[in-house]
Amino acid sequence: MVRRTRVKICGITRVEDALRADELGVDALGFVFVPKSKRFIDVQSAKAIARQVSPFVTRVGLFLDAEAAVVHEALAAIPELVPQFHGRESSDYCEQFERPYLKAIGMAGGLPTEQELARFENCGGFLFDSNAPGELGGTGHTFDWQSLVGGVNVPVILAGGLDAHNVGDGIKTLQPFAVDVSSGVEADKGIKDHDAMYQFMQAVARADG
Repeated sequence: MVRRTRVKICGITRVEDALRADELGVDALGFVFVPKSKRFIDVQSAKAIARQVSPFVTRVGLFLDAEAAVVHEALAAIPELVPQFHGRESSDYCEQFERPYLKAIGMAGGLPTEQELARFENCGGFLFDSNAPGELGGTGHTFDWQSLVGGVNVPVILAGGLDAHNVGDGIKTLQPFAVDVSSGVEADKGIKDHDAMYQFMQAVARADG
């Protein structure tokens, strides 16, 4: 049986990019609800885009140490949204929304212990990125993938500096559940390059094959 790596394209700000990603077979789209980000999108604009993609594409909302009310507002507008917490949120904070979520781990701060990760009981997967803890990803930089080999017993979502040229190596090294790309498929911040998205999806398929 051929193993398939899931793909999330993050930093979606335009409907045409979301629709092209959908056509290419992505598994998830990420909306950045962090005002200081150059990929920021407001909730209503994200809702309008989310309504136009197919029902089996997961909608993910990225938050960074947001007030709980901000998260609740997004969840009310986009009920199917999966929160992704990218800051220094505690397990209690993440669990209060009573739904599965993703938790980003900034590998510039080192690998957390299994006990630390286990506190996030309803976490559907941990996204390992190259940024420092509590900072946004999308930097375009990778981290040492070998630091994760045999080090975690959780669903791994690999992020940080991925593009069509290196994602295959990342998949072969870690065999992650999913890969997450943003800057590696962009023409500009928040503006996706459709050919780069195609090349990325092809590279993932080749690595899986």
